[in-house]
Amino acid sequence: MKLQNRLSYLIILFVSFLFTQTVKKELPSEQPINVIEKLGNNIPLNLEFINSDGSLITIGDIIDNGIPTIITLNYFECPMLCTLVLNGLSDAIKKSDLMLGKDFQVITVDLNPNEPLGLIREKKENYLGSLNVNKDDNSWYFLKGTNQNISKLADILGVEYYYDSDRDEYMHPAVITFVDSQSKITRYLYGIAYPSLDFKLAILETGQGKIGSTVDKILLYCYHYDPYKNTYTLFATNFMRLGGIFTIIFLAIMLVKLWKNDTLIERKND
Repeated sequence: MKLQNRLSYLIILFVSFLFTQTVKKELPSEQPINVIEKLGNNIPLNLEFINSDGSLITIGDIIDNGIPTIITLNYFECPMLCTLVLNGLSDAIKKSDLMLGKDFQVITVDLNPNEPLGLIREKKENYLGSLNVNKDDNSWYFLKGTNQNISKLADILGVEYYYDSDRDEYMHPAVITFVDSQSKITRYLYGIAYPSLDFKLAILETGQGKIGSTVDKILLYCYHYDPYKNTYTLFATNFMRLGGIFTIIFLAIMLVKLWKNDTLIERKND
């Protein structure tokens, strides 16, 4: 009986050992997928890519447009994540009262240097079509490039990704990056859905007060980005200051009205 127990134990141990080895072998490459935020970094303007129309273009040609730019790193044969990120971005654009091409623009860079230009062009047409924008419009750029330039851009943005040859997939985080017209990185938003307020405030903040209405600028004054919550939160001090200013203005208007009424009554009595 003891011999049987020992044999059973050895068999279980041996099977467990085999199973552990198999699982480890099937795991994807142990490389980091992360975003190391590099706020304030400037993107090199001379990085060259191929536009969806086949023309050679630099990042500087696009960013030097006087409006904020959103940059995404995706690839188009991605089985799931890239589509979710781009769909989430498209939905955020639809819900925003800011205008694509006027208040901001988008650059999507293909992580896979081997994807055909025809596929990239097709994706651009699909997303612009969903936004009711002409397919030839240059408000959302879809670019491909060399592996070297793609890696340089990702490194500047702080986006860590890698190619898993076993799965034939690019492993990358879900993030969109906001860049101002001087090529400086100003904000990151994460995930596959972007709350309307966060999306709008990130664009307004990146625009440095040069875009948006007076109401938008007041809104930006009241909200500050909370890096711990990865969202914009109401800044109580500024909100109270703003409330105090409006209260003073309201009281001043009321006093002027009362003074005018008293003046009219005095004139009538005279």
